[in-house]
Amino acid sequence: MPQNCERTPVVRDNGRHQWEKDRARAPRTVRATTGATEQDTGLDSPDLVFHAQYRDLAAPRALAESFGVPAGTVLLERSYRTRYDAESAPFALVTSYLVREMIAANPELLDETNEPWPGGTQSQLHTVGIEVDRVEERLTARAPHPAEARELELPPGAPVILLRKTSYDIDDRVVNIADVTLPADRTELLFTTCLERW
Repeated sequence: MPQNCERTPVVRDNGRHQWEKDRARAPRTVRATTGATEQDTGLDSPDLVFHAQYRDLAAPRALAESFGVPAGTVLLERSYRTRYDAESAPFALVTSYLVREMIAANPELLDETNEPWPGGTQSQLHTVGIEVDRVEERLTARAPHPAEARELELPPGAPVILLRKTSYDIDDRVVNIADVTLPADRTELLFTTCLERW
């Protein structure tokens, strides 16, 4: 697709985390009806092309420190690419990390052919007794690396938004880290802060 064509816009609202948590314990039939990408894009599931690739990774020092585990601890690295079937570029480049030992009680979580998992990561973690308490997202921006620009089919000069998403469980453990590279030319970030009433 030529780089000057209109792309499907994505609106990423932080309310998605509560939405995902609310569905984590729902029946599979409910969870399978729609996912976060459908929420962000307004597209229907049949319009999406999804790809997941898993591999074991010895935790490098920085990731190990973030998880609070020794360097070299085995992580499950999960790479995701989802795109609109009428377009050739993915919406984002996503790499997610889980401590393998933390999820190994459910072997289905170690198999990329079970993706896309109805209900997403919070539902996956729920299958091994993990409840997510909070999600922290940090954003930065920079010029894309050449490989990122090619894969995201960015027009010249378009930056990328880097999102580091860290999920904590109710015991304050880091249970998931995801690095998301978003094309700034078609991504809107929306933050809605709900305040408890007095």
